[in-house]
Amino acid sequence: MSRPGRRSGLLALTAAVFVLAGCSAPQTPDPTVTRTPTSTPRPTGTSAAVAAIPWQPSGASTVLETGLEAPWSVLRLPSGSALISERDSGAVLERLPAGGLRPVGTVPGVVHQGEAGLLGLAVQADSAPASLYAYLTTGEDNRVVRMPLSGVPGSYALGAPEPVLTGLPKASNHDGGRIAFGPDGMLYVTVGDASDPQRAQDVAYLGGKILRLTPDGDAPADNPFPGSPVWSYGHRNPQGIGWDSRGTMWAAEFGQNTWDELNIIHPGNNYGWPVVEGVGGDPRFVDPVHQWPTDEASPSGLAVVGDTIFLAALRGERLWTVWPTDGGAPVSVAPFFAGEFGRIRDAVAVGDRIWLLTNNTDGRGSPRSGDDRLIEVPLTPAQAVKRPG
Repeated sequence: MSRPGRRSGLLALTAAVFVLAGCSAPQTPDPTVTRTPTSTPRPTGTSAAVAAIPWQPSGASTVLETGLEAPWSVLRLPSGSALISERDSGAVLERLPAGGLRPVGTVPGVVHQGEAGLLGLAVQADSAPASLYAYLTTGEDNRVVRMPLSGVPGSYALGAPEPVLTGLPKASNHDGGRIAFGPDGMLYVTVGDASDPQRAQDVAYLGGKILRLTPDGDAPADNPFPGSPVWSYGHRNPQGIGWDSRGTMWAAEFGQNTWDELNIIHPGNNYGWPVVEGVGGDPRFVDPVHQWPTDEASPSGLAVVGDTIFLAALRGERLWTVWPTDGGAPVSVAPFFAGEFGRIRDAVAVGDRIWLLTNNTDGRGSPRSGDDRLIEVPLTPAQAVKRPG
């Protein structure tokens, strides 16, 4: 429940953002933030792999689990277990360290419609008990909640959800939904434009944005727009975020009909949607470091191993591997497993391996025997990476 006066305080902060942005007030209800004191998590890295080595998939893949239903996010826990969200049912499953699946619980209030439902997961392992964060769609909004995560491998259970950020715009598509703790211990949230593209340019509206919050749901004092959780704006439907060994933040984004994007995210920057899609060459906006035709990508989850980026492609049905130049642009890219697994929703770094989560049962794919699956792919140093230029 919100504390007294919390909503009025947020309205005042939102009004201040209007002045900064020169935009008209949003017509949808203002997002509200609910706080509960908690400890700040330690910064977490993206991988134990050596940062300077470029990596690529190598060798035979291994199917770890089968029979998943519209899975959306896979989250490794420090204990060796992993949690998997199922979008339509709101269920959270545990993948045991030695293999096998068991139910952990169902997140209350999930309403599935189109692309909406139970989406991203993140863990705050340093609180006692550990806290599981989830991005979900309800009957009224998209929101982030956190739940106590009790138990040990084989007995994890979820406590009652507590709102962290509510009132995010929702729609049957373009809901964003990826959440992750960054190296700074802050919670990052991708929010789609909820099929209202023009308002992605309005920093007082939280659709079409990447947000940065404290673990309690506050706007950090060093965010680019005072009192606002907005970290970057002008996004269409970002669904993949990650940080490399240098601390650079990368984000993958669905385009509309022409170009999907890979962006380097800087605080306060405008990434152009809906004025431009892909590389626009307009000095008002930040161009992506790489773009793909939408039928080759439609990127969702993003994993980083050292400085190598892996993008899970839905419509493209492949894993894109991206090698930056000195931690930035230009980049070299190569596809792997084209058509082999079908739609790929998420990619997660597990040491010198990548876990892939297929998404053929989400209503847009063609399910195969055993779908949906969790797949492990070994990585090897890339001996020859062709650099552009």
